[in-house]
Amino acid sequence: MNEEVWLIEPSGPLRGDVEVRGSKNGVSKHMVAAMLGTGESTIHNAPDVGEVGITAQMLRALGINVEITPREISLTRGDQINPHVPAAFTGLNRIPILMLGPLLHLAGEAFVPLVGGDPIGRRPVDFHVEALRAMGAEVEVSDTGVYAKARRLRGTRIELPYPSVGATETILMSAVLAEGKTVLKGAAMEPEVVELALFLQRMGARIELSPDRRIVIEGVDRLRGASTWLNGDRIEAFSYLAAGLITGGEVRVHGCPQDRLVTAITTLARMGAEMDITDDYVSASAPDGLRAAAVQTDTHPGFMTDWQTPLMVLFTQAQGMSVLHETVFENRLVYVPALQRMGCEIEVFDVCLGGPACRYHDTNAKHSAVVRGVSKLRGADVTLPDIRAGFSAVLAAAAAEGTSTLRGVHHIERGYHRPFEQFASLGLQISREEVQEG
Repeated sequence: MNEEVWLIEPSGPLRGDVEVRGSKNGVSKHMVAAMLGTGESTIHNAPDVGEVGITAQMLRALGINVEITPREISLTRGDQINPHVPAAFTGLNRIPILMLGPLLHLAGEAFVPLVGGDPIGRRPVDFHVEALRAMGAEVEVSDTGVYAKARRLRGTRIELPYPSVGATETILMSAVLAEGKTVLKGAAMEPEVVELALFLQRMGARIELSPDRRIVIEGVDRLRGASTWLNGDRIEAFSYLAAGLITGGEVRVHGCPQDRLVTAITTLARMGAEMDITDDYVSASAPDGLRAAAVQTDTHPGFMTDWQTPLMVLFTQAQGMSVLHETVFENRLVYVPALQRMGCEIEVFDVCLGGPACRYHDTNAKHSAVVRGVSKLRGADVTLPDIRAGFSAVLAAAAAEGTSTLRGVHHIERGYHRPFEQFASLGLQISREEVQEG
């Protein structure tokens, strides 16, 4: 079997304009929410990412009609709903768990295979399962997946022990058609969660968002299809800003509003980047070089965990010792060995550095890193373990000396909108090659 690899020759500063599409983390959740409505739902500004195709296949297997065009996705519920997500989708991504609530409303029962996605640590289904049980569902978790049944879900009071994005989304999509009122405390308030709540409101849901991580949902009898425009992907936006800075260039990012990048922009400015922010774009340059920084990831509105991977490469090109403290996922630093092979001077630790003790302080999880800059990066042959690692390896390769061969590039294409074309448009010398696997 052949595998596609990317060959990258560093070609100097990356410059130019990139338009980011709707969020990868948002689009698949909107596709699941569309199951709940009668009539057609349309998601505009959808990204062309592998995640969309995987979610579409799952939904079609359940009896949802899905049509995908270059910029939008249309979904309509079929007459017959199959409440069992096929086992073939085991481990592909973390979307199936979000289908439990909607399937319970549509069919009274549901089976979903175990969650997958990138290997960034445990994605416990406990929060999802406990929430559904609190709403009256019978739920069994086995080695193969999660089975649930319920005649009708009922509103209740739920307090999450941690503001989990996925669990908040499960509760939103389960509570909108439940009987009575659901009060959720400790909710995640990421922009993608709020965007999903607004989409459900367009479908006819009654949702109140409070500033103290509290969401109140009054169940309604039915929802209708709706249309929405997805806001730009903040992970992509930051990644391309970093690409310009790492190579001594400047990338203008269009399509992602400033309010989704507030913490990222301030972090870059503290490192010495000159930011240019307008209603149309955000750009970053560093004519006088970059300084080291200490950054701790956190739930929104803190520094996003998905931003730390490109930031790690950026640290290698900043003067001095930088510190990164990951507090959201315990295994988010799995990509570090690939960067070390490219000359990045990074050391990882199982203690809390660069911030107060977090929930991993008494575990063996390596969740802090110290990075020395400025490192001289070199081209290497690396295999990418996940989406973010893939993108960060491209960034390192763009700033390295010599050719890099990147394997496992399907990971990047699963989560970024046409990254090969975007990098080529910024001036990176990048080519594809088919190689024999094994």
